Formats: sequence, structure tokens, C-alpha cells
Amino acid sequence: MSVIAVTEFKEKGVAMLNAFIIVLREGFEAFLIVAIIFSYLRKTGQRWLTPAVYGAIVVALVASAGLGYWLNRRTEGTNQALWEGIFGLIAIVLVASLIVHMRRIAPKLKQTMHQKLDEATTGRSSPIAIFGVFIFTVLMITREGMETALLLLQIKDQSQLLIGALLGLAAATILALAWARYGHLINIKRFFQVTSLFLVLFLVQVASYTFHEFTEARILPNSDALHAATEVWSPDGKYGQWFSMSIVVVCIGWLAAAYFTDRSRKSGSASTPSVTIEEAG
Repeated sequence: MSVIAVTEFKEKGVAMLNAFIIVLREGFEAFLIVAIIFSYLRKTGQRWLTPAVYGAIVVALVASAGLGYWLNRRTEGTNQALWEGIFGLIAIVLVASLIVHMRRIAPKLKQTMHQKLDEATTGRSSPIAIFGVFIFTVLMITREGMETALLLLQIKDQSQLLIGALLGLAAATILALAWARYGHLINIKRFFQVTSLFLVLFLVQVASYTFHEFTEARILPNSDALHAATEVWSPDGKYGQWFSMSIVVVCIGWLAAAYFTDRSRKSGSASTPSVTIEEAG
């Protein structure tokens, strides 16, 4: 196998893996949101609002797919580099702010969502309650869809994107079902930590690509010189390709370190002798 063929194989594999992780993370978040909404309706005896949730999911998926299609069309043809730079900048700001937001509210996500749903349904007439739950669900799911569309757009090798995305969606579904049945065996905290690490590193790469696209669009001072200087960090550049692979390696290394850390803590706590009241006295 030639060096060129090996390089192309690596690029396609990394692109597929990036798409897989992005859809896995965002898809699982969406499943959790839906699970929390259904749990609230069940516990408050408002199952009659369930059709509004299903309708909202359909609308959100269609809106997200439409957004993805529109974004992809905008980056084709004239001013391609400029549009790619603009969407890259939007992705950085939006996803980075949502990562920080989710990290801050994650411990109280269920409580926060229940409060919002209370405001939308408690003491409301049936049509207003249906509308409130519908809009709340649409906004929550569409936000995840917008993140997914913007992030997938930043993957430069689109040939394996669909396969990676479908595999990620299937994995998110399996993980959600496993969590619903065997939640005590799945460390959700670690899952969100490692996928957040991936997104942060991925956004660093997107920032590099975005800057490169803006220089190609010639909207920055000394664009030609900056474009030449950042060529090695472009998607096809030597350092750009290695950085893509290093993101996955760093995440795997972090996950392995976290696993062994958790095991050592458990073994340490298990080996610590318990002290009874009589012994303490």
C-alpha cells in the first residue's frame, strides 16, 4: 500500500471517528433531555401531553436536518472559504458557550428542566400547556441539532461523514437504552467529561481551520503571507492531519487514566478497615 493510500485511509478514518463521537455525544444528550421530559410528565400525571413531545421531536429533527442542508449548500460555490470561516466562528462561539453552560448546570439539569416544565403546564389551560411543552421540547432538541450540524460541517473530509454519523446515532440509541435499564453500571459523568474534552480539542482545530479560511478569503491583513504560514495546519497540511489523530489519542489516554484512577480509589476504599464504635472507644 502506497504512502498516499495510507494517508487517505487515515484521513477517512479520523473523519468517520470525529463524526461518530460528535453524533454520539449530541445524540445522547438529546435522548437524556427527552427521557427527563417523559419522566416529568409521568410523575406529574400529565401523560396526555406525550403527543406534544413526539410532535416536537419530529419538528426539531426536520429543522435540524434543514439547517444542516442549508449550511452545506452555503459553503458550496462562490465565497466558499468565507462561508466556511463564518460558520466555523459561529460553531466555536456557540459550542464553547454551551459546553461551559452545561458544565455549570449539569448537576441541576433535571431540576432546571422540571422548573421550566412546571412554568409551562401548572395552572395552564390544555391548549397552552400543550403549546408550552411543544415549544420547550423543540427548543431543547433543536439546540442539540444545531450543535451537531455546525460541528459536522467542520469535518473537511465529507466522504465518510454519513457512515460515522449513522454509527454515532446507533451508538447513542444503544447507550440511552442501556442507561435506562442499567443506569447504575454506566458512568455518565466520565462520558460527558471525555466527550467535552474531545469537543474542546476539536474546537481548537476548528479555530485553526477558521483562521486559515479567512486568510484564503483575503479578508485579513497580509492574507497571502498568513495563508502560506498556516497551510501546514490546514485540513490537508502535515500538522493538521496529525492534530486530528492526536485528538483521539488524547481522549483515549484520558479515559484510560480516569478508569485506572477510579479503580484505584475503589480498591483503596475497599481495603480501608472499618472502625466500629467499640474499637473507637
